[in-house]
Amino acid sequence: MASTLDPAHLAFALRTHALLREQERDGDLLWSPYSVAAALAMVAAGAGGRTRDELAAYLAPGAGLDDLLERVRDAAVLDDDQGSGLTVVNTLWTRADLPVEAAYEGRLRGMPGGALRTADFGRDPGGAAAAINEDVAKTTRGLIRSIVDRQAVTGAQAVLVNALWVYLAWIERFTVAQTGPLAFHTPDGDRQVPAMRARRQMTYGRANGWGLVTLPGHGGLALDILLPERPLAETEPRPEDLARLYDRAGRADVRLALPRFEVAYGTELSAVIAALGAATVFTDRADLSGISPVPLEVDKVLHKARLRVDEAGAEGAAATAVGMRLASAVRPREPVEFTVDRPYLVVLRHLRTGLVYFLAEITAPRDPGPAAS
Repeated sequence: MASTLDPAHLAFALRTHALLREQERDGDLLWSPYSVAAALAMVAAGAGGRTRDELAAYLAPGAGLDDLLERVRDAAVLDDDQGSGLTVVNTLWTRADLPVEAAYEGRLRGMPGGALRTADFGRDPGGAAAAINEDVAKTTRGLIRSIVDRQAVTGAQAVLVNALWVYLAWIERFTVAQTGPLAFHTPDGDRQVPAMRARRQMTYGRANGWGLVTLPGHGGLALDILLPERPLAETEPRPEDLARLYDRAGRADVRLALPRFEVAYGTELSAVIAALGAATVFTDRADLSGISPVPLEVDKVLHKARLRVDEAGAEGAAATAVGMRLASAVRPREPVEFTVDRPYLVVLRHLRTGLVYFLAEITAPRDPGPAAS
């Protein structure tokens, strides 16, 4: 099994996650690097000059936008359909009177679930928001029911939306009968949480203050649990640390205890994106001429994500809306004990491309209940 992450995508994900941690400060955190990268890469595909350069440096440092877009397309395809599932849409919603460059429309339609649709942001912003939200809810199987509201789209010229739903079915399911209480050490004190348990051969590793186990799923998907040796609040994962961790991982006999959990999160990303070097796209100096001859700038970047992990698998959904307006390896002899009893990170990824669908920080697991039989 591949145990690597795409280096450029990992750098983007960890830089963004670090600022989101500062913004959130307390509590669980979840977002989709894949969804955010896909949405902003499609904005960058229609950008020029400094606007494009900044987005490229932020989204794909050292790699390039064309490579990122190719990986985004590749990661929208699973290797099989044995219980796992994946749906991705990329929709550009525009005013009926906004001209869209033919080359850009062609590139959009070449993206997974790519579509161009119209919405009356001027006279009926409520109806436009409802149409966008209905499409997002359909794509995410109802896990995300809304991504924009009337206020968010009032005065918009266009809204680019990426929506993602992924279901990872474990190759080896956990047994509900083996799920039992675990004392989990939250920042506010210990609490009892239901933890899934299993002893089996797993991909396992330790390096640079982190422990890793990988739970494989059908379709070429995998869920990684990254457990820090120090308190998570005092530990910032660095690309070089995680790269070494994944490189050193190997097969081991592991006795795992992992809390069932469900986490949901939503945020506005404009300040984070600008702080990480892609600020021009939010100003009247933005060059989005590849999308439309009408001068546009990005108004806001809205993001929501949900993730549930139980005995049957992991189900996640995410949506990113970009609003645009007119410009003004270890092998121990005994089983390795891997008890997830303190705050930890979760990575749900596409093995073949190394892109990260979801990155979560769990400080106090919220139990979604047992998997349906």
